[in-house]
Order: sequence, then structure tokens, then C-alpha cells
Amino acid sequence: MFWTRSLRLFRSPRIFSCHRHSRKFCSFSQDNDPGSWESMEGLFHCSANFVPLTPISFLERAAKVCRDRTSLVYGSLEYNWGETHQRCLKLASALTQLGISRGDVVATLSPNVPAMYELHFAVPMAGAILCTLNSRLDAAMVSVLLEHSQAKVLFVDYQLLEIARGALDLLGKIARELPILVLVADSDCPSTIDITSVSYEYERLLADGHNGFDIVRPHSELDPISINYTSGTTSRPKGVVYSHRGAYLNSLATVLLFRMDLFPVYLWNVPMFHCNGWCLPWGVASQFGINVCLRKVSPKNIFDNITQHKVTHMAGAPTVLNMIVNSALTDRKPLNQKVVVLTGGSPPPPQILAKMEEIGFSISHLYGLTETYGPGTFCAWRPEWDLLPPEDRSKMKARQGVPHVALEEIDVKDPASMESVPSDGKTMGEVMFRGNTVMSGYFRDLKATEEAFKDGWFHSGDLAVKHSDGYIEMKDRLKDIIISGGENISSVEVETVLYSHPAVLEAAVVARPDDHWGQTPCAFVRLKEGFDVDAQDIINFCRDHLPHYMAPKTVIFQDMPKTSTGKIQKYVLREKTKTLGSLSGPQGCDKLYS
Repeated sequence: MFWTRSLRLFRSPRIFSCHRHSRKFCSFSQDNDPGSWESMEGLFHCSANFVPLTPISFLERAAKVCRDRTSLVYGSLEYNWGETHQRCLKLASALTQLGISRGDVVATLSPNVPAMYELHFAVPMAGAILCTLNSRLDAAMVSVLLEHSQAKVLFVDYQLLEIARGALDLLGKIARELPILVLVADSDCPSTIDITSVSYEYERLLADGHNGFDIVRPHSELDPISINYTSGTTSRPKGVVYSHRGAYLNSLATVLLFRMDLFPVYLWNVPMFHCNGWCLPWGVASQFGINVCLRKVSPKNIFDNITQHKVTHMAGAPTVLNMIVNSALTDRKPLNQKVVVLTGGSPPPPQILAKMEEIGFSISHLYGLTETYGPGTFCAWRPEWDLLPPEDRSKMKARQGVPHVALEEIDVKDPASMESVPSDGKTMGEVMFRGNTVMSGYFRDLKATEEAFKDGWFHSGDLAVKHSDGYIEMKDRLKDIIISGGENISSVEVETVLYSHPAVLEAAVVARPDDHWGQTPCAFVRLKEGFDVDAQDIINFCRDHLPHYMAPKTVIFQDMPKTSTGKIQKYVLREKTKTLGSLSGPQGCDKLYS
């Protein structure tokens, strides 16, 4: 089958060994073993009752049912679903005219502009595989990922054209054939950029396509639809492969956990390059919604678009929420309706969730990884929790909860014994997943795929506890746990206390090497404007709210290094603590500024 030939992820099309030394297997068989449906007289398997699942169908349905309803707005630009469908057909046709065929990779380097939305449908409609690159990468990393993904076309936003050209220059030194560059211009594209200097421009290319293009549909629903590269914070990023089936199922699951009724208005804060925007480019189409594209995320832009377009749903990392609650009052506008917000990434501080609710947002928390198509679990809210005091409600909302409807199973296990941890809310273990919305594997990295699927589960590398009601609560990444004097310290717990300090805007806690204790907590803090506190104030505050061994022994004041999705890059902070050496001083604390 194509998906085994092209991506070379699996040893055979029938079965894939999860570990070369293990007798346990993950079955990827496409052949049905003789079963009850075959032995029951009168049953038949044919095109009338089976079609491979693919999110392409969401766009086709939207164009048929709600042709004249608005599909996308971006500034003064507006399309309806009929127009979006036609544009995607023509773009898919144009891609085939460029020589793109089934199984080829098409890359993007762009913020959340209309072209990014259209490419999520047009590329798979051409039978190709979409690879959305992080728009904040430098030319060197873009060249590495273009080489690894073997992309044949690169769509690049005009603001990132020089980075793309730099990447192609680097790639030209090692590759015989470079990807075709397609420039995505914009109404605010400055006159200094000469569009005629590139061979292909998005709108001109699209115009050359045909309305009646015959969609190249997947042979199997397990055919790949996209490659999403992980953040690569500690090593070269891995290419996570999504299938048509997984994307279809996770799109619907995300819509359900988002409580997204028909005709939602969705504001695009989450980058579409990140886990394909949590599968919501496809999911919003399934509900005939309006996509409000946003080139730059800022509190003012968020509030302006909510007011203008009557936004009903949006999503964002905890750092985006933090940015909103600490925004200037002049940037805010009163909300005339509740806006449902999904947040994921690092566990959000309960204080931030409570402040968002006060402004008028309704927050739901989810958890997942690139390898789980984004959202995998969510904090399914129980009505009886509405009666809890505000502080307790915020703590409940900060939990990561239960698997969504399309995920088979999630558990917290001891990675050595593979036994489930007790549901006591205290014993930590590794979060593990099984189900149809777990990646197909890592592109061109069979060893990493085998390791990730060892013992028949996907190993997340995240640590959590299980509560008596079955909900999980994240505690840390395995690499972020601080072991001090034999005691495990959760950096997340310390950060939660730091965020409750009235002067703290952002905080991150990592381990600092120590000759006596092994490690001690080191807090990196960014203060709010107008506040002036020192390291000892922060340390004393933590000692008042935590067991003393958990309180930071070092405090460093500085801005936070972040990924493009707003996550604080703890590996950068860990490297800084290594240079500090062992903690010294009679009081066991340092006062450092940067």
C-alpha cells in the first residue's frame, strides 16, 4: 500500500513491531480476519457502505449544504463556503500542474492567513502530504526540515521570504533539486517586495487551476495527510505523521470537547502549523463555521476581532491567556457574550484561569502532544463542580481530565513495570496513550517510532497523577522533575505558587546542580510593570505557601525564552543553571538578575 511504501515507517503493510526485542505488537492490518460480519449471511462490503475517512469530506459537505454562508474572514477579505471549495479545488489542480502527485510533500512557512487555511484542504485534495513548518524558525532549521521532509513545493508568506531564500541557499549546497518556491502575498504587502521576482505567486498559481478538478482521494484512510515537526527543543525535530483517518477523528473529537455547535465563529490564535491547528481547520468546516484569520496575536487584536465578528470560540496556550489577563485596559473591550476558550500546553496556573473567567471567557483545559494530533484529553466539567468555591473550581479546571471520545485509552503507568499507578492523586507515573488519534509514526525514523510505541503504548514523557474520579493531573515532564535530597519536586507546583504572587507576570522553575542536595529549585521570574521585589521576597513567599524544601533557592529575573506557540523553553533555562554551578552562600539562596 502507498502509505507503507512512501513513508517507510513500518516493516510491512500488515504488522509493525513496537520493539525489536518485544513479543508485543501494534496491529496495523488492513485485512479483516474472518469474523462475525463475514460469517453472517446477507452482509456485503462495498462503496455503498464504506468510504475511507478523510477530512476533505468536511469541505465538500460545507460547500453543498452552506454554499453561501461565510467560511473565512481576514481584515476586509471574506469568502463563503462555495468560494473556499472552488479555491481549494483550483489550488489542488495547480499543484498537479506543478508536478505534484500522490505521496509528494508540500511545505508551508506562514502565519495564520487565508492561504494556510486553504492549503489544509488543497494539498490532500491533490493526493499530497502537507508539512506546515514553524513560522519562527531560522533559515538553517528550515533548510534542515525541507531536506528531511523531501518537500517538492514551499509556500512562503511574504514576511518570511528572506528566511525561505536563505534556507534554499543552504539547501542548494547539499541537494540536487530544490523545492519550488510559491510566494503568498497580502493586501498589506509592502511595495519593496517585488512579486515579479519569484516564479510563482499564490493567487496567480491558483487562478491557473481548474474548477472541475477530480480530487485525488486516499486509497486507504491510513494514507498520510500531514507531517508535523516537533519543537526540537533538545535535538533535531521529529516528523510526526498524521493519517486521513486520525485527522478526521480528531477533528470531530476536538469539536465535541470544544462544545462547538453549528455555525461557530472561531478566532485563529493557535498557529495552524502547530499540530495542524489542533485539527480545527478541518473541524470548523465540519460545523459550517466562520474562520477569523489573525496574522498577529495580541490582546488588542483579540478583543477587536471578538467584538467585530462576534467570536464564539478561540484557543491559545497559557501564555496567551496570561497576556490577555495582564493586558492594558485600553486594549480590552467588554464581551457581549461568553467566548469558549480551549487552552493547552503547560498546565495553566489556576489564578490565570480564574481571571479569564472574570473577564467573561469560559475556559476548558486540554492536554496532548504533537504525536496525539494535539488534543488528547480534556477536563470534562461536571455540573456539581459549579457549586465549589472559586479557588476550588479553578483547581479542578487546571486538571487534564479524561480522554476525548476518539481516543481509545489513556493511563498513568510506571514505565519500568508498565503497571498503572494507584488513583490516589499522589503517585506519579508516565502518561501513555492508545488509540486511533495517535500518530502513525516518525517520518524516516523507525528507531524512534519503535521506542515511542514500546509495549503497545505511546510513551509521552510526561508525568501525572490519577485522582479517584479517574481524571489525570499533569505534574511535569520527566526531564523537568527536580530531585533534591532524594525528594521529587514538581516544577509545576512551584510555578503555580509563583503565579499567585501579585508581582509575578511569568515564571518557570528548573533544577540547579548542587554538590550537597544533588539539585535545588531555581526560579526564573518576569515581573509585572511597576513592581519591585527582590529574590528573597520571592523565596519567602514560596516558603510561606510550600514545604520549605520545595521553595526556590535561586531566583533569576529575566524575560522568558519561548517557542512560537508560547511555551517557555526550559532547556534554555537549564543550560543557564548549569553555568551557575553548585549553590553557595550561608543562607542557601542567591539573588541574581539578568
